[in-house]
This record gives sequence, C-alpha cells and structure tokens, in this order.
Amino acid sequence: MRVKNSIINITAGIGNQLVITLLSFVSRTVFINSLGIEYLGVNGLFTNILAMLTLAEAGIGTSIMYSLYKPIAENDYEKINKLMRLYRSAYLVIALVVTALGLSLLPFLDEIVKNTSIHHLYLIYLIFLLNTVTPYLFSYKNSFLNVNQKSYIVTVAYSASSILSTSLKIGILYFTANYILFLIIDSILTIVTSVFLTMTANRKYPYLRQKAAGKLDAETKGGIIKNVKAIVIQNIGSYLVLGTENILISTFVSIAAVGLYSNYKMLIDIARTFINQVFSNLYHSVGNLVSSESGEKIYSVYKVMLLLSFWLYSLLTILLYLLIEPFIALWIGGKFLMTGGVLLVLLLLFYERGMRNPISTVKTTAGIFHEDRFVPLAQAVLGLGVSIILVRQIGIAGVFIGSLFGTLAMPFWTTPYLVYKKVFHLPVADYYLKYAYYSLIGISAFFAAYYTSGFIHAGNFSQLIVKGIVAFATVNLIYFAVFHRKEEFKYLQGITKIMFGKVTLKFKPHLKNGG
Repeated sequence: MRVKNSIINITAGIGNQLVITLLSFVSRTVFINSLGIEYLGVNGLFTNILAMLTLAEAGIGTSIMYSLYKPIAENDYEKINKLMRLYRSAYLVIALVVTALGLSLLPFLDEIVKNTSIHHLYLIYLIFLLNTVTPYLFSYKNSFLNVNQKSYIVTVAYSASSILSTSLKIGILYFTANYILFLIIDSILTIVTSVFLTMTANRKYPYLRQKAAGKLDAETKGGIIKNVKAIVIQNIGSYLVLGTENILISTFVSIAAVGLYSNYKMLIDIARTFINQVFSNLYHSVGNLVSSESGEKIYSVYKVMLLLSFWLYSLLTILLYLLIEPFIALWIGGKFLMTGGVLLVLLLLFYERGMRNPISTVKTTAGIFHEDRFVPLAQAVLGLGVSIILVRQIGIAGVFIGSLFGTLAMPFWTTPYLVYKKVFHLPVADYYLKYAYYSLIGISAFFAAYYTSGFIHAGNFSQLIVKGIVAFATVNLIYFAVFHRKEEFKYLQGITKIMFGKVTLKFKPHLKNGG
C-alpha cells in the first residue's frame, strides 16, 4: 500500500508540475515585460521577509505530524482527534503572532527597500502578509491528508488553483499591468482551495469532526514540547541560512540584483520542485516505515532513496550548468545574466542539499530533533559571517559561498552521524564512502556531457533543446552502465514498471542489506 500510494502521489505531483512550469515561464516573461526588474526584486524580497515571520510556526506542525504517524497506523481515532485539536489551536495562535509581527515591520519598510520607484509599497506588503497568514487557518487538515499518504488530493487541488491563478495573473499583467490585483488573485484562490481541502478531509475522515474528549496524555505532550523547543532553534538557524539571501543582496548590492538572481532561483527551484514531487511523497511513506519497521529495512529503503537522489540531482545539476545561462539569454536577453561564478556556487548548493535529502528525511521522520538543535544556529553564524565578508569583496557570489561554507562545516557531518548511530546502527563512514563514490561518478558524467554537448552551439531554442537532449542522454547512459546491476537500481526499475503499468501493484522487490 505504501508503494501504491507513493506512486499515485508522485505521478500526480509530476503531472501538476509540468503544467505549472510551463505557465510560470509565461507568467515570468509577462511580469518582466509589464512591470520590470524592480518589481521582481520586491517580489523576492517580501517573500524572504515573510518567510522570517513564519518562524513563529516553531516546528509545531512538524512535531505534531511526527506524533500522528503511530496513532494513524494503529487507527487510534481518539488520540488522532486530540492531536488535531492541539494542531488547530496552535495554528490559530501562530496566525495571530505572524500577523502581529508582520504589522510591526511596517514602520521599517522604507529602510529595508531603498531607492525604489514602486508605488503603494505598504499595501503590497500587507497583501503579502495576508497571503502568508491565511494558510495557517486551514493547514492542519491539509497536513492530515499528507500524513495519510493522500497528498495527491492536495496536489490536484493546488494544481487546479495554481493553473487558474497563474492564467488569471497573466491576463491581469498583460492587459492592466496592475501588481496589486495580481497579488489579490492569490489571496482569493488560497482561501477557496484551503476550504475545499478542509471539506475533503472531513468527508474522507468523518471522525475528524468529532470532539476530542479529555486531554492529551503527558508523554505525547511532553514529546511534542521537547521537539518543538528543538525545532524552533533549528528553524531560526535554517532561515538565517536559506532565507536571508535576498535581504543580503538587497542590502549590499541592490534591489535590481535581487531581480536578476530571482530568475536563476526560479529555474533552479523548478528543477528542485520536480524532484521534491518524488521525495515529499516518499517522506510520509518513510514516516510510516520508521514507525513500524526495523532499522535494517529502513536502511535498505534509504539506499534506494540515495541512489534516486543522486541520479536526479546530479543529472539536473549538470543540465542546469550547461543550459541555464543560454536559456536566459534566449528567453529574456543577455542583460539578465549574472557573472562571477554565481551559477557554479548555486548549483553546488543545489547538489549538496539534494544529496542530503534522503538522510534528512530519515532523521526527521525518526523524530531526531533535540540532539542537533543547535546545529542550524552554528551553521548560520558561520555562513552569514562568511557571506557578509565576501559579498563586500566579490558581490553576489559571496552570499552563496558563505551558505555553502556553513553547510559543509555543520549539517554535512552531524545529520549522517545521528541517523547512522540512532536508526541504522552502522558506522557513519559508510555514508561518506557512498557520497564520495556517487560524486566521483557525477563529476565524470559532467565532463562527458560537457564535451559531447559542447559541439552544439545554442543560438536558438531548437539548438538548445538538441544540446540538452545530448547531455541528458550522455549522463543517463553512463549512470545506467554503472548502476544497472545494483539491487537499488533493480528496485527502482520495478517501481518504474509499476508506474507505467508493466507489472501489477503487488510487485514487492527484495533488497539485500549490502551495497
């Protein structure tokens, strides 16, 4: 059942993302042509600022979702309802806190956004704040669908909403160039979609409408509080690592530079989102696995995830390096390109975070929060320190070099150590040997793709597509030659056959513990 649910969720997610990706390119093109690079920069900056405010969430959702896996597996409806009551109450408080924090920043907007000709800046910010707060009023029911491995329902709902929203926004920009109306569309459709999903969850799980009697047991409540304390520290550190990039660029370079970076970020995020459609759905499968299976079984599934993660992230890292800048030049012009090795550093970050996904998934679903609670703060101190020093010296690239330095100094070592010690009960050297092995293969594949596709000059979109096909084929042929005899590859091959209907959903491949 886990395999079947994951396949349905992944297929729905990828189909959704294909449509949204196409629309996002049209939307971004119309946005730049209608409003310009400065509005693009403000869009990215306000997104970063409001991401900071969501730290008030403090990991409550993650901790309660972790606590739900076991009662769901045991059909313990009474405990589920007690947890959901806590979840709802916590998120109502969070919505109020985020609103208050957001309003408190209003007097400082002129200091944050300098030298801009954008009108109605305060109104724009307030609409961003509304769009940030609204999901908290409904997300506890959406999360319950995800924990039950019914995320394809959430995906389809948000897919329809996103397609409609993006289509309407393209029309608004094209005919009116009205940025405020552009943002209001998101507000309306977010509320409509959230209400629909809440009604869907109530219909599929009628027991959620029952009032929970009594209080949550002390052990579960104590575990949630302990995890929340750890996660809030981790979230603050994670925001300082991942959420301050636009703020640093705006402060030390310019708001227009944020706009330039946002195009690169959009393309890289599209690649990341495609892969996340696979891993976000596997996340809840692993959560159910951790709650009911042995460390040996979890390790065998982790190895499959690691191979899949390497294959997808390294493939897209190579393709993005070869294609992203020619694509931007053809799409919106050479004046939107960044120099100074920015792309290389961005893609190293993309690859490193991707390769860490499988081990981080096991860590989170196993409930390991407390032990490394200070790691993101240490990572943030190191990363921000290096970023602030280097951005003054070498510009935008310095911001991302600092982020990479902080990552390699802290979670690159601590996350594998904790998982191997507490879940797998194996020597952590196994992780780094696998990491080195995969990375060497990836580097070899990069040079092979670089030279085979280098003969094709990407002077138009047709040539760029041919260049991409050659690079794509080169990398996949190398990976197939290297991995086709591995048990992990055979498992993935079986899953792929299921997705394409070549075998029945009863296929259950056996994984050996080795390799």
